[in-house]
Amino acid sequence: MTSIVLFTDFGPSGPYIGQMESVLRLAAPNVPVINLLSNAPTANPRLSSYLLAALRYSFPVNGIFLAVVDPGVGGERRAVVLQADGQRFVGPDNGLLNTVAVQAQDTQWSEIIWKSEHCSMSFHGRDIFAPVAARLAINSAGDLLQPFDRNDLSDWPQDLEAVIYFDYYGNAMTGLRYHEKLAGKILNIHGIAIKQADTFGDVEEQQAFWYKNSSGLVEIAVNKGHAQQQLGLTLGMEISFQSSDS
Repeated sequence: MTSIVLFTDFGPSGPYIGQMESVLRLAAPNVPVINLLSNAPTANPRLSSYLLAALRYSFPVNGIFLAVVDPGVGGERRAVVLQADGQRFVGPDNGLLNTVAVQAQDTQWSEIIWKSEHCSMSFHGRDIFAPVAARLAINSAGDLLQPFDRNDLSDWPQDLEAVIYFDYYGNAMTGLRYHEKLAGKILNIHGIAIKQADTFGDVEEQQAFWYKNSSGLVEIAVNKGHAQQQLGLTLGMEISFQSSDS
């Protein structure tokens, strides 16, 4: 079954998620709507793009992602749909969908050429992206889209060696997908050296460590602590690795 997955930086309060859900339920009443994330890095499409790319794998190939991290709303950026390995992503063309595209095997970009008669300048999530996502879900969006070729992503990194997100517990996700060559290496972040562990129970309480998280990303945590606060971490902070014997 097709579902519509919300990924935004709107925050946990306020009317915006509800307004988009209202549009979706009116236009596609039988399609499930899942609010995956409402606290993506605020007004930061680049960092958010690596989080979206990692989280997409929890959903089936026919899923539709309504992704809105859009500080340039009302400006020159395009409204687009990306089809990537069977999933579809609706959102602004500001970098938010780029990491999905460069990590995917098969992609097709389309520009949204439709605009609501009553479209606001400041809420395209409700007035453009949500209606298009709903139409995609019921297979009636063909006349809303115009495919285009894309060849400007060759310099966009597939992974980002930097902090991209802090969860409720203060754990720091990075934009780097774990691979076996990282096993046993020391992670460095603003002068702090952190060893690898498989899970929280493998280290002492209040000890910092890094591990492969449930989405396949390198993540920094403190056992029964708050890595963001205790280690002084910030979004965008770069990481690097060194051999354990160096």
